[in-house]
Amino acid sequence: MTKLNKTILIADDDFDFLFQIRLKLETEGFDVIATNSQKEAENAIRKFEFDAAVFDLMMENDESGFILAYKVKKKNPNIPVVITTAVSAETGIFFNNDNKWIKADIYLEKGLESDCVCKELKKLLNIEK
Repeated sequence: MTKLNKTILIADDDFDFLFQIRLKLETEGFDVIATNSQKEAENAIRKFEFDAAVFDLMMENDESGFILAYKVKKKNPNIPVVITTAVSAETGIFFNNDNKWIKADIYLEKGLESDCVCKELKKLLNIEK
């Protein structure tokens, strides 16, 4: 495994999903800051430097991922943000990057494989496989 010298901040209140994503990213050579709530992620945003972020849309609040994405982009607009969500499957509401007020670079539906998150992060960070 080659160390990528890239740190990813993850926030998700689903322990299994958080564990799977963290394990995959670490296996691929990323450093990971894993948090399991919006509050923990907000503290991490203030305290740590990171290269990209992956946030669950709904944690303590229905819009937790949007709030976290906004805070990351306010700190540094060049940090890529991925939002994962099961909202579309549950409600039929779909998100895309046409909404300029939503500060995410990409949306991924939950149920996805951890490989997909890793692949999208590498694209956003311009990392060749």
